Amino acid sequence: MLSRTAQIRLMSSHPEVYDPCDDSFALVDALLADRANLVEHHPSICMEVGCGSGYVITSLVLMLGEDSTGCHFIATDINPHAVGVTRKTMEAHGCHAELVTTDIASGLEMRLAGSVDVMVVNPPYVPTPEYEVGQFGIASAWAGGENGRSVIDKILPVADKLLSDKGWLYLVTLTANNPSEICLQMRKKGYASRIVLQRSTEEESLHIIKFWRDLDTQLEPPIPTITPNGSSGGNGFLGGGRNY
Repeated sequence: MLSRTAQIRLMSSHPEVYDPCDDSFALVDALLADRANLVEHHPSICMEVGCGSGYVITSLVLMLGEDSTGCHFIATDINPHAVGVTRKTMEAHGCHAELVTTDIASGLEMRLAGSVDVMVVNPPYVPTPEYEVGQFGIASAWAGGENGRSVIDKILPVADKLLSDKGWLYLVTLTANNPSEICLQMRKKGYASRIVLQRSTEEESLHIIKFWRDLDTQLEPPIPTITPNGSSGGNGFLGGGRNY
């Protein structure tokens, strides 16, 4: 049976590129858990913002496999070394994606507006001094500024512009990022959300959140409250009666 995820032994690396770690594995596990829905979704364009080593975008191509026929994969990263590493990783797995060195999706907005069906993002989410945000090299992979939200808050409006009417966004967050507030922010833009995976490590508590457009706010479930230990109250999703 063909592997559904990228193989660590085939991963390329570079001193200035973030290697796959707990957050990368959690995001891929969340996508695997949702694979049946992704296949049924029949995406035309799948995009990763911040591809790093290429572990996530390669895994997404592999897990969709033959079911992704006709789908165009795109990955971006502000770090040119990351784009190079991702290219080598994908080649080692026999995969292909359009790779672009850019900040989030700069220069692609007009071309991709309203057309991305699946977007995956493992953003820089670690709370750091603001001056560390956007640094060249590997620091750009984790420096998130105050509350770890500086880059996330730049990505969300871009995602809103690029996602199609049926678009899904999978976002990695940390408890310190206030995931509940992020969900509320997106709900104001017409998105429902669901925590598809929670994982605690020795250093952090991760939440992978899935967002989708849903203007029906008549039957909104309780707002999940992310507690300091990483657990969530309520039923784990926000807005709308559909649960994708």
